Amino acid sequence: MEPCTFCRIIAGDAPATWVEREEHAVAFAPLPDSALAPGHTLVVPVEHTDDLLSAGPVGLAATFALAQRVARAMRGALGATGTVLLQASGEDAGQSVRHLHVHVVPCWSDDGTVHWPEPPSAHVVEGDPHAALAEMFE
Repeated sequence: MEPCTFCRIIAGDAPATWVEREEHAVAFAPLPDSALAPGHTLVVPVEHTDDLLSAGPVGLAATFALAQRVARAMRGALGATGTVLLQASGEDAGQSVRHLHVHVVPCWSDDGTVHWPEPPSAHVVEGDPHAALAEMFE
């Protein structure tokens, strides 16, 4: 099986515009045509994992810790007044590359965009969905 796009980037077999490389997570620019804002950055664990549900604790912690540092850098270097983290797990959520990744998107008051799902889901769950979730932890 051919390595995924992000594994190829991490291995140096595909070009990337690097923001940061660490032992367990890396950050790089998305393809120019897919950038949501100036400075939009992808943060991924070095170890391949398909998605949030299959991630191990080390890669997951490193990925989100690096995403936080990238967001702080966006504030300092780009003057971003906010950031949005976008993460999709699974095809039905819109995940296009089967390697866990977090989009860190800088925001400004004049950027004219909203990164929030609209409209809300039309899916219906019988009963109280939060009670069902809480039962999974008992």
